[in-house]
Amino acid sequence: MAVRMDKSWIPLDTENVAKLAAHLGVYQLANDEGEILYIGMAGGRTLFGLKGELKKALEEPPDGATQFRFEVNMSYRTRRRELLMAYVSDHGGLPAANTDVDESRLGRIRPG
Repeated sequence: MAVRMDKSWIPLDTENVAKLAAHLGVYQLANDEGEILYIGMAGGRTLFGLKGELKKALEEPPDGATQFRFEVNMSYRTRRRELLMAYVSDHGGLPAANTDVDESRLGRIRPG
């Protein structure tokens, strides 16, 4: 598995979110240009898994969020941290809407 998520973007709309299952995993929200605005997870305490988390994102999207992509992953906490660390390595800081994360508590990676 690549460190960065490289799946295709899916429009963030009711129809696409309704197609999702209640799996555990990680997701990214982005604007029209594909700039990542938020990296999140659907964990064991998440109601309806990825479907529930993306439904919440659809109801209250970060400014400019128009699309998403996701990975079903049982190691969702570790995978989210990995995606956040890769983003920080690439961009020098967290995505704009990830105000729920303390960057100083993240580790450091240098993906190739």
